[in-house]
Amino acid sequence: MSNCLVAQSGGPTAVINDSLAGVIRANQLNPLYERVFGGLHGIEGVLNDELYDLTNLPEREIRILKQTPSSALGTCRYKLKRGNDADFVRLMEVMDKHDISTMFYIGGNDSMDTVDALSEWAAENAPGKRFIGIPKTVDNDLVPVDHCPGFPSAAKLANLVTRATRLDYDAYTRPEVFVLETMGRDAGWLAASCCLSGNVDLLVLPEVDFDKEAFLAQVKAKMESLGECYIVVSEGIHYADGSYVSAGDSANDGFAHAVLGGAAQCIRQMILDAGIAPRGVVQDLSRLARSSNFTQSAVDVQEAYDLGMSAHMRSSDPQFTGQVVGIKRNEKAKQEGAYEADFFAGPAKEFANFVKPFPKEWILPDYQGITQEALDYFKPLIVGEPKLVYENGFPATIVPFNKR
Repeated sequence: MSNCLVAQSGGPTAVINDSLAGVIRANQLNPLYERVFGGLHGIEGVLNDELYDLTNLPEREIRILKQTPSSALGTCRYKLKRGNDADFVRLMEVMDKHDISTMFYIGGNDSMDTVDALSEWAAENAPGKRFIGIPKTVDNDLVPVDHCPGFPSAAKLANLVTRATRLDYDAYTRPEVFVLETMGRDAGWLAASCCLSGNVDLLVLPEVDFDKEAFLAQVKAKMESLGECYIVVSEGIHYADGSYVSAGDSANDGFAHAVLGGAAQCIRQMILDAGIAPRGVVQDLSRLARSSNFTQSAVDVQEAYDLGMSAHMRSSDPQFTGQVVGIKRNEKAKQEGAYEADFFAGPAKEFANFVKPFPKEWILPDYQGITQEALDYFKPLIVGEPKLVYENGFPATIVPFNKR
């Protein structure tokens, strides 16, 4: 019996460890592999032979792992590039050394590209080595899934913050604007989800080119009619020429992605410079949305765990490689006004290097928010709260494996 390897990559989510727990627990219940190794710091750590044995992780520690934020194995943003055979050869050496036949990779768009690249290379050079993807991202921009693990919990946190800060904002009589910024480089799913709270006056998404004059006219109208204006913006909002509203777009993260942040500050300054309001408040969710284990969505927790279990189960088929597991919405349940998730698997190449934008038909004109269909899409994803184990007033967490 061979061993398997599981690693995490890219930005963490509030439930990325649930998928890890799903793989570990699945093998304890149905030992397809003799040992389950965790790769520390993603593919970068695996290349350095940095592994941790997760096979016999105690049941209680698995439970605490599920509510631990960030990536318990550590993460990386190392790009495994096609044509760089040295990395591929080295990875196979590490796998051979530990008798590893199968690697599960939990990550986003670029991680699914890694799964695709590895499976293609192995088909020609290392038959018998298999690579399986388990998706995650708070941006919710992967195709062809209905939604991505990590997004529902981020959306739940974003809505809780929107509602709480709106109440705080409404307590004052002084004229000022409030601007909330969410993550979302190329897609505005997380920003749009804030409209579930019912507290958003104006919404600015990257799917619609930013028109400064048209936007400021809407802010002015809100201030004149309401005396206040609560605005939500996605970090990736841009002008018609493609340039980002935010500062810092000249850098990149190693994957040719712009490093963003500061869109809300820019929006606030525009409003102040236009004389529409004398004051402005900015709230940046940034990493808070992806690390808040205390606001996990129960739906998200269960689905992320089940995806880990599903990936492990499907790997019992020796031909199952170069595949990614994902979530689709059960159409029959949807037609009946209910929510139910179906799990499926598809080729990694269908998940990698594509971005699923927030549907333009769900966006109301003039920055006025989103349609009822969009609200109906979001609503069931944030339902429920898992029962957390607390210690000394804090949700219990494990010591990350990369820190042991």
